[in-house]
Amino acid sequence: MSLQLPFSGLRILDISQGIAGPYCTQILWQQGASVIKVEPPEGDWGRNVGVVRNGHSALSVSYNAGKQGLCLDARPEAGKQLLRRLALQADVVVQNFRPGVAERLGVGYAALADLKPDLVYVSISGYGADGPYAQAPGSDSVMQADTGLMFANQDASQTPRRIGMLLADISTALYAAQQLAAALYQRLARGRGTHIEISLFEACAALQINDIAAFTLANGRPSGAVSAPNGVFNTANGQLSVIALNNDQFARLCRALDRPDWLTDERFQSNEKRMAQRDFLHAEMASQLITADSEIWEARLRQHDVLHAPVRDYAAVAAHPQTEHLGMLQSIDQPGMGTLQLPGLPGASGRRPMQAAPGIGQHSTEVLAAAGLDAAEIAALLDSGVIRQAVAASTSEVHA
Repeated sequence: MSLQLPFSGLRILDISQGIAGPYCTQILWQQGASVIKVEPPEGDWGRNVGVVRNGHSALSVSYNAGKQGLCLDARPEAGKQLLRRLALQADVVVQNFRPGVAERLGVGYAALADLKPDLVYVSISGYGADGPYAQAPGSDSVMQADTGLMFANQDASQTPRRIGMLLADISTALYAAQQLAAALYQRLARGRGTHIEISLFEACAALQINDIAAFTLANGRPSGAVSAPNGVFNTANGQLSVIALNNDQFARLCRALDRPDWLTDERFQSNEKRMAQRDFLHAEMASQLITADSEIWEARLRQHDVLHAPVRDYAAVAAHPQTEHLGMLQSIDQPGMGTLQLPGLPGASGRRPMQAAPGIGQHSTEVLAAAGLDAAEIAALLDSGVIRQAVAASTSEVHA
């Protein structure tokens, strides 16, 4: 494409699986990088998690869109040598094995950096490279429990709950992408690479900095809501989230609900006082909002500039007027799945359009030819089973 994106020309070897590593590299792909997705013969384990269809899951499509797919068996020596050769041609290597695995495969940071000092290398793990938990298995649910995310998401009966999305993995991917961008800036300025080591455990803690501070200040109590009223209320035909963060916003809410008596009630003269009366305010609002449809209340709340929103499912988000205005969703023709409407990286001017995610080994021979292997070498690797080339499900795909 004609637009010169920030990471155009950057070569990334992605030997990670799941979410945190793949999403990190997919973010940079959207910003112009060329990403080779290396998978073992059985494929990235993320292909078999959640909603699965024809060799892909929603997860594997979302976090690998646009990449080139190489199927490589790194267990035999020839596979290790090939992986190392590709790593030394890359500007960036991203892996999320347990500590020690990359070294056993011959693609640990120290071995590669000796030969390529400007390499930027990203290691993503559950708990870090060393320490008492370094070899402990980590997953999104494990991290949500072990880092306080479930504690922060307690229900009214104080039962910890898992947040209903893969927040631990996703937040780690975002932090990793930010640190990778910073390392590339440092590489440009100083001519040297670096080793970024980031764990899900650290990323989840960083994500909760405010809640950790509030927990300390509240003597060990979960922080919960920061204002009142602040909740989700049933209407006659749906649900609305309604919030007042300060006195001015509370006054606007009072006028929208036609509750002038609340404006002068001493119990509601500050957020601290309203927090003490939260149950009363919520009960009163619940009994009032249930009497009319959401559309009626939305019009009233908009008229008085009250913080509010309907609780939407993803179909409703797709139909949101602002979604269309921003061009937020992009069509991806994913072989074996049909057309998907997915959001890309925020900020359309700095990204390329999303493309289909690869099948296992869809671009193996193409990747190796670009890496300088001749036809005989590639044929020998195919014959030995070290690499595998899939038959493309669609000839119309184009990978930048």
